[in-house]
Amino acid sequence: MHGSQLYGKYLPILLTPVICMTSVAQDLIRNQSLSVAVRQEDGAYEVRATRSHTPVVRASIGALINHHWTNSRQYPSHHTVRSTFHNLLGKGQQVTVTFTGLPNRPTLAYTLRVYDNLPFGEIEVEVHNNTHRKITVQAVRSLDTVGHHVLNLGDPESSERVLSDGFSESDVSIYDLERGTAVTGRAIGSQLLYNRNTGKSVFFGALTSNLFVTFLRLQVGTVQGRPSVTSFSIDSTGTTEARSMAPWFRGLPKEEQVELSLPLAPGETLSAERLMFSVGLDYHAQLAEYGLAVRQLHHARVSGPNLMGWWSWNAHYLNINESNILANAQWLSEHLKSSGYNFFHIDEGYASLRGEYLNVNSEKFPNGMRSLSHEISRIGLNLGIWVAPLEVSERAPIARYHQDWFVRDNRRHPIWFYGSRDGERCYVLDVTQPEARKYLENTFQTLVKDWGAKYIKLDFMDLTAVEGYYYRPQTTAMEAQRIALQTIRNVVGEDVLLDKDGSPMLNPVGIVDEGRISGDTKHSFRAWKESALGLVARYYMHRNFFVNDPDAFTLQREIPPTQIGASSSQAKPLTLNEAQMSITLAALSGGMFEIGDDLPTLATDPKRLALVTNPDLLQIAKNGKAATPLDLLDYSSEDLQPSVSFLREDSGQSVLAVFNWTDSPRSHAFALSSLGLTEGHSYSVYDVFNHDSLDSMLTGNFLVINDQAPHSVKLIKITDRAHSSGSPAIILNAPHSTNGL
Repeated sequence: MHGSQLYGKYLPILLTPVICMTSVAQDLIRNQSLSVAVRQEDGAYEVRATRSHTPVVRASIGALINHHWTNSRQYPSHHTVRSTFHNLLGKGQQVTVTFTGLPNRPTLAYTLRVYDNLPFGEIEVEVHNNTHRKITVQAVRSLDTVGHHVLNLGDPESSERVLSDGFSESDVSIYDLERGTAVTGRAIGSQLLYNRNTGKSVFFGALTSNLFVTFLRLQVGTVQGRPSVTSFSIDSTGTTEARSMAPWFRGLPKEEQVELSLPLAPGETLSAERLMFSVGLDYHAQLAEYGLAVRQLHHARVSGPNLMGWWSWNAHYLNINESNILANAQWLSEHLKSSGYNFFHIDEGYASLRGEYLNVNSEKFPNGMRSLSHEISRIGLNLGIWVAPLEVSERAPIARYHQDWFVRDNRRHPIWFYGSRDGERCYVLDVTQPEARKYLENTFQTLVKDWGAKYIKLDFMDLTAVEGYYYRPQTTAMEAQRIALQTIRNVVGEDVLLDKDGSPMLNPVGIVDEGRISGDTKHSFRAWKESALGLVARYYMHRNFFVNDPDAFTLQREIPPTQIGASSSQAKPLTLNEAQMSITLAALSGGMFEIGDDLPTLATDPKRLALVTNPDLLQIAKNGKAATPLDLLDYSSEDLQPSVSFLREDSGQSVLAVFNWTDSPRSHAFALSSLGLTEGHSYSVYDVFNHDSLDSMLTGNFLVINDQAPHSVKLIKITDRAHSSGSPAIILNAPHSTNGL
């Protein structure tokens, strides 16, 4: 089906009724949180907090047209219209500014919307080809900062931290401006800037990904010897630059780096992705509002129960076979199924080749996957299976006989990259090609109807979100991925759980049920420390974008001999304290809860095995709520990274987790009020891992943790003696202040 039928290609994404339209010279629209003004002299827009006279950001718009940038400030005239709107998120005021009068250039326009009852606004930019010739568009710019004070959150700018989301699951980051070095803070999807001195923050986040990814570029330099944001821009563009940032694509031949270039005929209009913006004094609330908006706009699939079970990847990596799979399935069924662990996920290693997932490796699985999967079902477990749905090995039969099934580069050769674990080249399946789509459908029909899969992990969707030449002309990478995902969903039906693993974050929303939020964890402290940032920073995505997938927790002392990517510094066995950190992070994600160990091996270590059935951890996991990282952007520099998470389980019971990621003892003190707890109430404090009272940590209205050991977590259950535990209540806007000692 052509993209215009599926996604409204080249049409504005949001069509709103215009009421009481008036033309004015300068407009001001506002709600209780922010206001937006349009400058008379050049049509640039200004966003500020309500009751503030100083703009947080002042920006123009633009577009990359015929490979040349055109900015709205180049146009000799602009026209401003104010109206009201009503869409899926609510109603409010909007202002549309149209730029005209530049010879042989298309019209540029932006619409700013401010919601009456929501604390944010949004912008949508359009390119309208009112010339007599076809043009091509490579990018549409929704924000291009104007002036010297680019993002004004108050002084000093050196107190600012930047949370940048990434193209895939493993590239979220936090940057401190106090480092004082020049850097380009690139982000995909969203970016949050927070000034720790003033408490002010500004957030920008993509609301759609119909055609493009949203690319945010924050340039940090030095001004008069002090760190400063020198420029900031936000583009709707193709995926080529985002993919080229990944290490495995550096050095890719130029002819295979296809630049997205969409033709626009006379009279046609092309819209950028809708972009949300907000300013305020509570960055947790801004992230929560963004998550809720995405959930509502995309009808996210977030109502299902949490998946609990076992995963083969961290346990055996590629070294799986029928024997060790059956041994783990039987152990899980006999010992842990009654605790809720009823999913059994077989990862990569069963198929002979990427892209040929029905061609099972007969040496490792002599009885085939159908027989094995039926045995797994017979003992009461739900089968999960791994695929990289759009990757095809160059050795696969379809690569030899169906070269027309692949996405092509500028030379019209199949695009390839080193995608498999053994370094062989892989191609990208073109799902707009009818026969290739049938091949994909047949694969998933077999996985579900013949093998009985109840859960399917979709991996490496980031590598295959590639701009190129598709069977259906002018298809973008984001469109192609959505077509593939919707094809899979149509085949497997509504009851099979789909999990996006390596993938852009926003694009699969509404089709998948679960989503990976951080990198692979492995059996090492270093890997968990690196993954922790994504696990806490994307907490707001849980049950808004999808059910969060934190990767499997790892507990066993033994390191599997085939651990992927293990360096000498990563090869140290997990201590018991570090294993506790692993399972705590997984539980606090609120989402999937999977064991990543060889179960017969884990069973030989009773203390570590006991973590799997710890009743407090099981309660957290089954409640299915994500903890709030209180110090996400407020963490002490001595803590190195966010280290404090808080979860309100119900009206009388809460959980506080304090991680020590450093190599030295750390101490913290928390005012009960900063945790949202009522001062003056009587509380009991309990250590989840040591099973003893910590009431001695309560000093007046403070909870004090002294000299916490390196590489450890304090998981503390706090019970209000004045309340009995009742039904869990979701707390969206948890406070974020902590005091480090």
